[in-house]
Amino acid sequence: MMKTGSTHHMGMKAKSRISNTIIYIVLILMMIIWLIPFVCILLESFRVETTMQVGYVIPKKWGFDNYVNLLTKSDFPRWYLNTFIIGLVVAILQTIMVLCTSYTLSRMRFRGRKGLMNFMLVLGMFPGFITMIVLYKVLSGVGMTGANSVPGLILVYAASSGMGYYISKGFFDTIPKSLDEAARVDGATRAQVFTKIILPLAKPIVIYTVLTAFMAPWGDFMFAKYISHNTSLGMNVAVGMQTMISTPASLAANYTQFCAGGVLVALPITLLFMFLQRYYVEGVTGGAVKG
Repeated sequence: MMKTGSTHHMGMKAKSRISNTIIYIVLILMMIIWLIPFVCILLESFRVETTMQVGYVIPKKWGFDNYVNLLTKSDFPRWYLNTFIIGLVVAILQTIMVLCTSYTLSRMRFRGRKGLMNFMLVLGMFPGFITMIVLYKVLSGVGMTGANSVPGLILVYAASSGMGYYISKGFFDTIPKSLDEAARVDGATRAQVFTKIILPLAKPIVIYTVLTAFMAPWGDFMFAKYISHNTSLGMNVAVGMQTMISTPASLAANYTQFCAGGVLVALPITLLFMFLQRYYVEGVTGGAVKG
């Protein structure tokens, strides 16, 4: 009997090893396939023997010419600065609004709360581009298009951001309400409870909210191009880089610089995720518990 149980246990362990090995092999293959385009772009950015597309990947001549030309002979620094300003301001504003909305819906009970939550959830399902024409008319009327696109983009990206409350609310629901009640008994205000007790415990969801808020404007192309009017001063980095390769002639002249720009654009997001990955995962999983 003991021998049969031991044999069964060994068989289960063998099956587990085989299944784990297959899973790891599949994941490694997926990672390689996913990384190939990024590796190719990185190698192309250091190719200096020609600026055109070629039929090989590894450069015959290496150098930093593409990065130097991109930063000194184009408007890329301006586009990059515009995008960074938009991303930073939107991350701050959107984080404040999302966290305040989420805390309110998680902790307070008031008439119409459920209806408001359902309304915002349904409204958030509609794609944003259906309002592009109306938004353009409004921004154009107040002079926030063309060279002044940056404040217009900040306004649009930050507006209605409170509707993305559900992940953060789910995380706040996991924090015991007894902490709020104890602080209130001791004389703390709602604002003090939120800033001094809840937020320190909610670091993962705060970082998750900041990251998602920063990423959205960083990579946006459609709406940013719509209101910039091809004015370089108002472009973000995605729109500006698209103009570098918008024609066959510009593609041949700027392809390697475009690859260098792609590397510089990907760098901040990559570093953020590398250093804050643990908090990002905790924020997603924690917010999914009761969200």
